[in-house]
Amino acid sequence: MCSVMSRVNPAQRVVSVALRLRPNAPGSSCAAARRGRLCPGLTSAAEPLRLTSRWFSSRAAVTQGLLFRQLFEAESSTYTYLLADTDTKEAVIIDPVLETIDRDLHLINQLGLNLKVAVNTHCHADHITSTGLMKKRLFGLKSAISKFSGASADIFLSEGDKITFGKHSLTVRETPGHTDGCATLVLGDQSMAFTGDTLLIRGCGRTDFQQGCSKTLYESIHQKIFTLPDECLVYPAHDYLGQTVSTVGEERKFNPRLTKSLEDFVNIMKNLNLPKPAKIDISVPANLVCGLHGL
Repeated sequence: MCSVMSRVNPAQRVVSVALRLRPNAPGSSCAAARRGRLCPGLTSAAEPLRLTSRWFSSRAAVTQGLLFRQLFEAESSTYTYLLADTDTKEAVIIDPVLETIDRDLHLINQLGLNLKVAVNTHCHADHITSTGLMKKRLFGLKSAISKFSGASADIFLSEGDKITFGKHSLTVRETPGHTDGCATLVLGDQSMAFTGDTLLIRGCGRTDFQQGCSKTLYESIHQKIFTLPDECLVYPAHDYLGQTVSTVGEERKFNPRLTKSLEDFVNIMKNLNLPKPAKIDISVPANLVCGLHGL
């Protein structure tokens, strides 16, 4: 796989190298670490740093003509993804969060995008989606979610369905286990996979509520995600340690749960003893009606 740096033009590489040679610059990542944020490559005490704030980041898109933004909501550590065709300006947004709707819509407006579809990877338990409210503020916007989620939407997704935007598309792979309605969205050239809560960076979604099943989750990941190319970038719905992206090859090799046998994986998941999500009692009912319950 070519490095990300090899995919950008010479001028961009010069800027990138210059920034790396100025570690004390106000905008550098290490300077940000000194202000309390995570700096890749730095270690702290035994307890990992928890990311407290991030607005959005831009990565060099592997696919030509693709605009890509990774956005972050701090309270639930949720990633929202914005993808667009740079020619037609048609766009999709994945897992938008109610608390950051103004930020997201402002960015969409700034970039001159025509948002066609807002899709949720599953019915979330830890935050309320902004999909329903976003539809009220953007004419023609359609909502989408798996047909097995039990939630309302304009578009119900099944295995193999495609969400198109300009010349690009996302293909649906059904990946139940965390919930019955979990779906992974794979970019047409298989360079990116948006895995929701199914596969996290060095982890996976829990299976102790919302139709969770450890065996099903294990099989979903191995059959639907680990069969993608090693270099396929993995973008999850959450990360609690400041990590932003992984690859299928990395997770297949290093994920501490999913490198185990099915039996060992089931035992690991059975003994996680995680606390109940703080917002589950309000998030799930709201997300079943596109985030509009009580609004």
